[in-house]
Amino acid sequence: MLLVYTQKITPRITYVFKHVCTQILGVQVGFTSKIEEFVAHEGMKLSYGKQNLANEVFIQNVDLLLEQGMSDLEVKVQDWDGIPCFFSVGETSSVPFDIFAASFYLLSRYEEYLPHVKDKAGRFQASESVAFQEDFLDKPVIDIWAHKFRSLLKDRFPSYDFPEKQFKAENIITVTEAYCYKKKGIVRVVLGWLVDLLQLKPKYVLHRLQVMLKFKKDPYDIYSRLIRFLKKHKVSMTFLFQVSDFSTYDRNINHNRLEFQSLIKSVADYAEVGLQPGYYANQKFKVLKEEKKRLEDIVKRPVVSAINNHYNLLLPDTYNHMVELDFKNDYSMGYTEALGFRAGTCTPFLFYDLNFEVTTPLLLHPYAVNIEALNKIKESEIEYKVLEIKRQIKLVNGHLISIFANTDFAEYANSKRNYRILKLVNEIQ
Repeated sequence: MLLVYTQKITPRITYVFKHVCTQILGVQVGFTSKIEEFVAHEGMKLSYGKQNLANEVFIQNVDLLLEQGMSDLEVKVQDWDGIPCFFSVGETSSVPFDIFAASFYLLSRYEEYLPHVKDKAGRFQASESVAFQEDFLDKPVIDIWAHKFRSLLKDRFPSYDFPEKQFKAENIITVTEAYCYKKKGIVRVVLGWLVDLLQLKPKYVLHRLQVMLKFKKDPYDIYSRLIRFLKKHKVSMTFLFQVSDFSTYDRNINHNRLEFQSLIKSVADYAEVGLQPGYYANQKFKVLKEEKKRLEDIVKRPVVSAINNHYNLLLPDTYNHMVELDFKNDYSMGYTEALGFRAGTCTPFLFYDLNFEVTTPLLLHPYAVNIEALNKIKESEIEYKVLEIKRQIKLVNGHLISIFANTDFAEYANSKRNYRILKLVNEIQ
């Protein structure tokens, strides 16, 4: 165990030390504000405060972890052996910045609570983040800092046996529209035909007719292929279905259709199934509760995973609603418009509510790769970008989480490239 001495044990200190030390490094951590207990401890220990006590491992702090609420902080990025860092401290500190305050700033998404420019959908943009502005969005800096911190501890406590994590790849498949043409209802079919005709899309007109007459498989119906991929290569794959009411924003087929329910059940036989809340579920607790119940009624088991894929992630409301409804896992922590690490880490972490200063039980799984962002990159650079993200994660034995949609593997998308990316992130030849 690592014993931490600090004059005041706050919820922020407890939260961030447990993520850096326990979640990333696999080291249990304890806290004390009693100098006698700290001096008597014979194992690993460090002090966290304004001044060191003796010759111990000492991290000088800034005030962030002792505060409550939010204030407009100055984030001045500096260099630590080639790695960006911020919240610099004095020379007596064992590292030149407050590694725990900087980690907390990124994990809590502190900057998203402060005034910022939103995109058209009301979302926090990657370009507004300090990671983007200081060019370290593509690095899991918290994990890198943690591993450099581990080296410091190993030098001081060489007899301690640090556990080793393993690199892990996870694949999330979002299903916003289960089918392109099937089961849409006669009104939507006719309107779709008319739109395709007016827009001079004869291929789509033909395909719609072929699917309706059952001469052709629906273009979005790629589930059996993905399940075969999952079984053959034994990869981790989670499907997140949308079961919202039809609206301007949510255009899936009716959740009461037996074929749709049968599809969800068949996928659930081989992979985890979770919820992709609709536009109104993101805004209203009652709608989210209803959508969760719908999916649970279909799969006949608790739904514990979700993703807010396209709509505004409203912090802390979105996550607090999920906590209240007993969701355990969220896969929304990333940017649709950019590759990289929105929270600065490639290790799942618990959501910390800055409004109530409390650690919640909701585990956030940060994603680094998504097809929507890849589509904005030159085709010749895509594989290099993905491999570089993967390399950064493997250096710290982290989790590489990638977001795909069922439509990414349809004939209307660049399906060959997307399958290649799927193989790449899962280390399949």
